Amino acid sequence: MNASDSLAQNAAIPQRTLVIVFLFCFLGLLADGADLMFLAYSLNSLKTEFGLSNFEAGSLGSVTLAGMAIGGIYGGWACDRFGRVRVVTWTILLFSVGTALLGLAHNYWAFALIRFVSSLGLGSLFVACNILMSEFVTAKYRTTILATMQAGWTVGYLVATVLAGQIIPDYGWRALFFTAIGAALICLALRPWVPESPSWLAARAQRAQQAVSGRQQGAPSGGMRQLLVDPSTRRMFVLWSITSCFLLFGYYGTNNWMPSYLESELGMNFKSMTGYMVGTYTAMILGKVLAGIASDRFGRRVTFAAGAIGTAIFMPVIVFWHTPDNIVWILALFGFIYGVPVGVLATYMTESFSTQVRGAAVGTSYNLGRIGAAVAPAAIGLLASHVSIGAGFLVMGITYVITGLIPALMIPNRLYDPNREARTVPAAAAPAAQTVHGAARPVSRAVTKEGVQ
Repeated sequence: MNASDSLAQNAAIPQRTLVIVFLFCFLGLLADGADLMFLAYSLNSLKTEFGLSNFEAGSLGSVTLAGMAIGGIYGGWACDRFGRVRVVTWTILLFSVGTALLGLAHNYWAFALIRFVSSLGLGSLFVACNILMSEFVTAKYRTTILATMQAGWTVGYLVATVLAGQIIPDYGWRALFFTAIGAALICLALRPWVPESPSWLAARAQRAQQAVSGRQQGAPSGGMRQLLVDPSTRRMFVLWSITSCFLLFGYYGTNNWMPSYLESELGMNFKSMTGYMVGTYTAMILGKVLAGIASDRFGRRVTFAAGAIGTAIFMPVIVFWHTPDNIVWILALFGFIYGVPVGVLATYMTESFSTQVRGAAVGTSYNLGRIGAAVAPAAIGLLASHVSIGAGFLVMGITYVITGLIPALMIPNRLYDPNREARTVPAAAAPAAQTVHGAARPVSRAVTKEGVQ
């Protein structure tokens, strides 16, 4: 069977296959989100059992972010090299088994080492799942489906909250980490039913044809080389790296400090604060789903920018205009808007790059943004020490404005459509087609003409 015949079979994807791929990715992200919160809920227990200082306890979060950043960058490259489904499978197994092994650690260094290794999978999974799902669904509903899938991450927060409340008081923190093995079992059960991305198979067929004809000699064939050599790809990569840095600064800064803000500066008790955070996360799930619908209706760029700038506007509202009577509604609306840019990000970013470079570009740019994520908690903590947590929230408001303005002014909608690439790549690989820096120009023009708004 030649590449064209293979692509013809992949062009019509059965509904059952789409559902299986969606569940595979949704459950993976749910496990990812729950895993992140397991550490947060276990920190006090870890401090007591291992005799950790506040700095040592906090450093476990830094170790996690460092592992996620490295894993995400490498995972994006691996998606292009080995396929999207393999990477999703490997990463779920890595972090679920690694997290379960944390329950066997008996000192700080053993815990930190295992956490770093398992976090390599946490960082890779987010990138791999979004790329895989984006290449299975049509542009008309792509953001709706991806945003709904990403809600699995927030559902994971809620699952972790429930599990921690039920397990830690009676069975301890080790038992909580042991539950992570469930993600590996589910992954292994679903894996035989999940096919590889049609557009990745098409890109691989193109590379094989180029290798036979010898036309790729002396030119990069995608991946990190094209990311740096091709001017348009490099420009998108730089813009998305900067945008991700500001977005993740605001996202992780808020996620890390909002509970402390509610408890210390608004005077809520722990039980009330937890209830408010559950409500905020629930609203965030709805915000992600509706953001996807709006993005498919009005465009990725306007929805992303509106969500980011709307989040920026709510920061001073929370700080200056909250009262005991309105704080519930403010947090619910904030959670809703706070989820919008995160819900749109994956589709918007994956459509900015061609299939051959998509994994490396998305994985690297998004995970370079984790520099912002790593800086945010410490920066807000510094402001909290000298001024207040509220002052830190105002700084995050500024970063959200920048987050919205960069794409609004410089990143178009839908530069590439993975589905259209899958149908046109074999034609682009034909002898008549010309490639520049490994990118099939006929594909890029066809996609851009159809997709850019």
